[in-house]
Amino acid sequence: MSDDEVKPGEVASQIEGDQPQEEPEWWQDPSMPWKHKPGKADIACMAWIGVIGVYGIVMMVVRAWLLGLDTPLLVAISGSRAAIAGLGAMVKIHDYSSWLWIFPMLAGLVMSIKFDWVYWWAGKLWGRGMIEVWAGQSKRAAKNYARAERWAIRWGPLGIFLAYIPIPLPIMAVVFVLAGASGMSWKRFMLLDAASSILWQMAYFGLGFWLGQPVADVLKWYAQISIYVAIGLMVVIVLGYIFKPKPKPEEEVAQG
Repeated sequence: MSDDEVKPGEVASQIEGDQPQEEPEWWQDPSMPWKHKPGKADIACMAWIGVIGVYGIVMMVVRAWLLGLDTPLLVAISGSRAAIAGLGAMVKIHDYSSWLWIFPMLAGLVMSIKFDWVYWWAGKLWGRGMIEVWAGQSKRAAKNYARAERWAIRWGPLGIFLAYIPIPLPIMAVVFVLAGASGMSWKRFMLLDAASSILWQMAYFGLGFWLGQPVADVLKWYAQISIYVAIGLMVVIVLGYIFKPKPKPEEEVAQG
């Protein structure tokens, strides 16, 4: 066979190379948490995560508005820690019933953990997939989530209690996802979560009760500006959405 002749295998490879490659399916996008074609459970879990995002934005404004106007109601519908401290202060200065406070606290317990099972479910379905999605938003996010994950792995189940510490790291979501990824049962997770939430609620209530009048004074002052704070938050959220930087287009690959 002469050097100019082309072998059959080479012809086939050239034909395959000339054919356009099939575009990946939507679920193969690297920004998705799964590594397989999603089923009903995957879609449902992702939908719930979307609901949490929308609910969080709405409640951010509601908290800012209600904190100084109706603290017990805010405790009942959100389990807000600041509101719980305020409720403790109100009980201390006899601005609220000395025993009725238990009802907004119980409602607040339920509301404070109402979505935590979704993160556990995400971990059970996709392992670290959701953490990888969050960490992929930016270099800063990747650094913060890496620190949070190391912290969560170090403390194990105790991390569910420590996740309620108010520090500027996404500890809570990471801990809950890893709880599901580690194989922890749903019942055990929710029991630990509820117990942790109760302990932290009582700690914030006790802090407000101990401080008393100064906390109540701050709430009364804040009530005068709460509507403006809520409006300001709405403006910031809308402008942030409008002026959100668009992702840069992928660099084109030069064809040789």
